[in-house]
Amino acid sequence: MTVPEASATVAVELERIRGTVATGFARVEGSLALLVERSDRTERGLAQLREETTRELDDLRADVEALKKTRWPLASIGALSGVGGAAAGLLALLTR
Repeated sequence: MTVPEASATVAVELERIRGTVATGFARVEGSLALLVERSDRTERGLAQLREETTRELDDLRADVEALKKTRWPLASIGALSGVGGAAAGLLALLTR
């Protein structure tokens, strides 16, 4: 094998390696682009879910506040009925 044949063989092998490396880089770039797209889609989905959750929590808070305003004051009713019962008992004792 002469020197020109050897350098031609080396040049051919280098070109084949260059093609293989370029193909590998193209695959990696494609995979990275796919991962970036998936990440962006996931971030958009999370942002939308966060907005929906915040909106639902605000609605629930408003519902709870409305329920708090319309609830019965059970402690006051219990105290008044106790005082009323004691007054009725006292009145029953005194009227005998």
